[in-house]
Amino acid sequence: MNKFLAYLRTDTFRKNLIIAIVSVIVFLLVIFFSLRFYTRHGEGQPVPKLKGMNVEEAVELLEAQGFNYQIDSVFQVGKAPGLVIEQDPDAHTNVKANRTIYLTIITRNAPEVGFPNIFEMTFLEARAVLSNYGIKIGDTSYTSDIVRDRVLEATLKGRTISTGQQVPKGSVISLVLGDGKGASEVDLPDLSGSTLSEARFALKGSSLSVGMVTYEGLISDTTGARVIRQYPSVDSLNKVSIGSKVDLILSNGTPVE
Repeated sequence: MNKFLAYLRTDTFRKNLIIAIVSVIVFLLVIFFSLRFYTRHGEGQPVPKLKGMNVEEAVELLEAQGFNYQIDSVFQVGKAPGLVIEQDPDAHTNVKANRTIYLTIITRNAPEVGFPNIFEMTFLEARAVLSNYGIKIGDTSYTSDIVRDRVLEATLKGRTISTGQQVPKGSVISLVLGDGKGASEVDLPDLSGSTLSEARFALKGSSLSVGMVTYEGLISDTTGARVIRQYPSVDSLNKVSIGSKVDLILSNGTPVE
């Protein structure tokens, strides 16, 4: 132990120690500068700002500055197709020449989704469901129905849509809703051959009523007389307004022309 301590105090030890320290420092400097040369530290060029540009313009700019690029696409409702929404690396980042720049753009072709079953739903319920499917509501119109704001029909560009039909995501559809007032028109029944009481019953069931009643020919029994003509007739109208009156002509026999 004493010999080792005595060696530490010698000039030989101090000389070897200094040589070892200098060798380590030189080695580290060589490694540092070699890496700087190999990686070209500090060299490169800034990435241009591409976010918000059209993809054609972004690609043209990247090619002009010597960058490579890769493009991925996503769909977002309300975004213009071909718009660059993300870039990696970020704008103004200093990178090496020939670096690959990754772009995310809005796809030009919207994916298709199956049209959900919104029929018989209320307008508010249908709007929430359509929003989850990425479908927008455009025009709405009303037709006779007993339920207010009930969805009765959906159309896309004038064509009726059925449940499960494939439509582009982001489509704007039109809805036909119920007005809550019920049907304003009913089918006109054919009363030919009915007695007056039978005609009254049939008209009442259709929310209609008997108008003027006249008899034609010799009437021996009014209760047995039957309808030979009605106005309006089923030949001229298929439907009439609720509450309309129907005029009847009855006879006991063959009507006189």
